[in-house]
Amino acid sequence: MPRPHSLPRWIAFLLILLPFTTIRADDWPQWLGPKRDGVWREKGLIEKFPTGGPKVVWRQPIGMGYAGPAVADGKVFVTDRLLAKDAKIPLNAFDSKTVVNGSERVHCLKESNGETIWTHEYPCNYRVSYAAGPRCTPTVDGDRVYTLGTMGDLFCFNVADGKVLWSKNFVKDFGASVPVWGFSAHPLIDGNKLICLAGGSGKRLVMAFDKMTGEVIWTGLSTTGDFGYCPPVIYQVGKTRQLIIWHNESVNGLDPETGKLYWTQPFEIKASLTAPMPRYENGRLLVTSFYNGSRMYELNEDKPEAKLIWRGKSNSERADNTDGLHSIMPTPIFHGDYIYGVCSYGQLRCLKSATGERVWESLVPTTGKLERWGNAFLVEQGERCWLFNERGELIIAKLTPDGYDEIDRAKIIEPTNKLLGPSRPVVWMHPAFANKAVYARNDQEIIKVSAAK
Repeated sequence: MPRPHSLPRWIAFLLILLPFTTIRADDWPQWLGPKRDGVWREKGLIEKFPTGGPKVVWRQPIGMGYAGPAVADGKVFVTDRLLAKDAKIPLNAFDSKTVVNGSERVHCLKESNGETIWTHEYPCNYRVSYAAGPRCTPTVDGDRVYTLGTMGDLFCFNVADGKVLWSKNFVKDFGASVPVWGFSAHPLIDGNKLICLAGGSGKRLVMAFDKMTGEVIWTGLSTTGDFGYCPPVIYQVGKTRQLIIWHNESVNGLDPETGKLYWTQPFEIKASLTAPMPRYENGRLLVTSFYNGSRMYELNEDKPEAKLIWRGKSNSERADNTDGLHSIMPTPIFHGDYIYGVCSYGQLRCLKSATGERVWESLVPTTGKLERWGNAFLVEQGERCWLFNERGELIIAKLTPDGYDEIDRAKIIEPTNKLLGPSRPVVWMHPAFANKAVYARNDQEIIKVSAAK
């Protein structure tokens, strides 16, 4: 091969840059990553943890919250909660009547060392169950970052300095009722739009805002009661892009450009527990709920319509009475012939996607024993899966139809949330996976741990 100096300068320059472009680190700018699919696509990651666990790159004190961080362009964004002086979270975590005074904050940190670049704080009094902080991962889009707080405060910030460019409050501006567990559906960027499950009165359940100005572009759907918690997601179905909105009464496909309803499938959900994001592959759409179990729909690739393929047989979340997958929070993995997800009492399960039939289950990666609301969040990476469980443990494993094959695990952060009781502290949040590192938080700190070889 000719030496670079004998080639045209621009070719030599490209040859110099090529090694760097092939090892570029990836960001995690929104809920479930760059493509909103829960896949970590970076290479060069560790096979197993070093002795003593992964290296902690930095720690930064923060307040309470369930919201996972977002990572983009050398910055980390995370939200938290501060209680007002003398304010206390009710001992009964289900108490949604007591007003808990305090504020919410949005932090922008340096990705390299965790130092604070800017913080925006605003008053926010809670009246929800589990009143321990924001739920939604920030959404980063170029020079702007969008956040949604527990009580419906939607902000658009300038990434560089934290200046508020526009804001809305779903309750005051659109007549929304606050869900029992607060606003929890992570906002979605689509072209010039920011799409939110806003819960507004009338046909304003789902709303598309101009991401630059905050002006309403379109509104759609309506429902009664608590509308749910499911993140909006867009899938390409044949030649049609479909915005999937799952609320307390039905699963729906919409035109993301106009909000026009393409199809609807009734599915009434007890307690509106629609938190896991629907998963789509090759004409099939999977949804799973804590009480009511799972359903699989066939989406017509020639024209936008849907029909039910199978449904779980159980409407009970009890561990001895669940036949398929009854997930309360974690979004399952759906690939080809199999589904992997966490059921109602912490059982990591494998199901046949054609029928919903259970293949195997294991409590090893989650809680070790049957625990109501037992949790672990799943992210794919090559042929492996990274799991982060409620004990603050990071796990590397392989999930196959043959069973759960654990490669390694390490505790990276302490579970600090004690609303389930002092004997079972938990950390319920979805980490970010970027720059060959994992970013996790509890109610006291956010950390970055290295996963690089």
